[in-house]
Amino acid sequence: MLRITELPLPLTHTAEALRPAVLSRLGLADGALKGFTVFRRAYDARRKSAVVLVYTVDCEVDDEAGVLARHAGDQHIRPAPDTRYRFVGHAPADFRASGRLRPVVVGFGPCGLFAALVLAQMGLAPIVLERGKDVRQRTKDTWGLWRQGVLNPESNVQFGEGGAGTFSDGKLWSQISDPRHLTRKVLTEFVKAGAPEEILFVSKPHIGTFRLVSMIEKMRADITALGGEIRFEQQVVDVCIEAGAIRGLTLKSGEQLDADHVVLALGHSARDTFTMLHERGVFMEAKPFSVGFRIEHPQSLIDRARFGPSAGHPILGAADYKLVHHASNGRGVYSFCMCPGGTVVAATSEVDRVVTNGMSQYSRNERNANAGIVVGISPQDYRQTPGDGPVSPLDGMAFQRFWESRAYELGGGGYQAPGALVGDFIKGQPSSAVGAVMPSYKPGVHFTALADAQRPSLPPYVLAAIREALPAFDKQIPGFSLPDAVLTGVETRTSSPLRITRGKDWQSLNVKGLYPAGEGAGYAGGIMSAGVDGIEVAEALATSLLQLQPPNRA
Repeated sequence: MLRITELPLPLTHTAEALRPAVLSRLGLADGALKGFTVFRRAYDARRKSAVVLVYTVDCEVDDEAGVLARHAGDQHIRPAPDTRYRFVGHAPADFRASGRLRPVVVGFGPCGLFAALVLAQMGLAPIVLERGKDVRQRTKDTWGLWRQGVLNPESNVQFGEGGAGTFSDGKLWSQISDPRHLTRKVLTEFVKAGAPEEILFVSKPHIGTFRLVSMIEKMRADITALGGEIRFEQQVVDVCIEAGAIRGLTLKSGEQLDADHVVLALGHSARDTFTMLHERGVFMEAKPFSVGFRIEHPQSLIDRARFGPSAGHPILGAADYKLVHHASNGRGVYSFCMCPGGTVVAATSEVDRVVTNGMSQYSRNERNANAGIVVGISPQDYRQTPGDGPVSPLDGMAFQRFWESRAYELGGGGYQAPGALVGDFIKGQPSSAVGAVMPSYKPGVHFTALADAQRPSLPPYVLAAIREALPAFDKQIPGFSLPDAVLTGVETRTSSPLRITRGKDWQSLNVKGLYPAGEGAGYAGGIMSAGVDGIEVAEALATSLLQLQPPNRA
């Protein structure tokens, strides 16, 4: 197979136009092209008056060597890479009967899901422990918070089957290095579970919440059919460590589970579990993360700014954006988890605290666009005790909790979120009522002063950086600092505030057999990168358990 990259066609081209374009690019007669498939379709909207689709196409041709020779030196015509996934090995048929302990996966978000799936596909029959409920019941509990203001601390946006990514835009792209094409494995498994096949070739694939629910159920069924076991409402409350190695887990029910190979795929909000692991001496360290607000604009405003007269074209869909500003106080401000045609959602997992996040359905047809506008902070910013020594890994959680509690107070209780109009926020004055942009956050938004000098909603340096960034972003997206656009607070869980550090063997630095993984351990950010991390950790675990040759990750 040959791969052509950077093959442009007009946005309005017909389906029949692609084959002639491939033939022309390769300089072939029609009969020499045996077949082709679209590997990737992106768009170039730098010229809004003439948006162009850009294809990557894999082709089967006669005399492949001759074609390559004629195009020697052309970096856009090359042999197509082999993107098939290859397992590091498989368990012997008698593995279950051998009496060896089955691997355990703690957490069933994207990372735990793919770790468990790959372990099951290798015949290792993993046991999955998820503190929350199955995805259907979890969805009902989450709607209970959004519609009735009733929080279930163990079943919400953060905890339960599917993890936090279930209630998001379902984005399936990442900027991680992927020399082994593991992202293709993730996408292929999602398509097998019912995702639309277009996620295999569109440049920014997404699924949306409703589709994710049924897909996760299908993948759970596959894991079970392969010998895996999924246990819901099973929280790990203690670990047994002997001679520097994991030996077992204690569940909230009191059950003791022997285990010597454990994947920790906790998610970034498992604060009680982080505390327990820290108390047991598992090595971890503080890390940077970001805090800020959600911002909402009319989606039509973003579409026009990004696509000009092509706004509304079905191939382009709802427009997204990615923005960065370096503030004069030295802080970096950037857009985070942008959700086209979506809603702002209540994402707390703790009583009397307010946390926001964004979510979109597959259709992305809600009236507003939303994104986090967040500011990077370092461990020195959230240090709880003075001194020059290392910052406690738990200090970031204390920082998050403080501002989430402040948001609950400013919102007036009942899990309402504090909000302000962008125009008022820039002027440093309180807001009292909604303008032209209707906020989507449920249970509701209480308009107030987000930057009150006595009781600010976030640290003053964060507020100052965002106030400076909003007009700067307007230069990139006209209308971004729309006075009636809405800011809703607070966005505090952009990533884990700590890292459960692992070595080159993917195991904890000081606990053999413990494999920290995914967002909670500080090694991923989003569905795709978490899924890939789950695959690689599963491979490392299987390599150790079955004494296999590790894969070449160069």
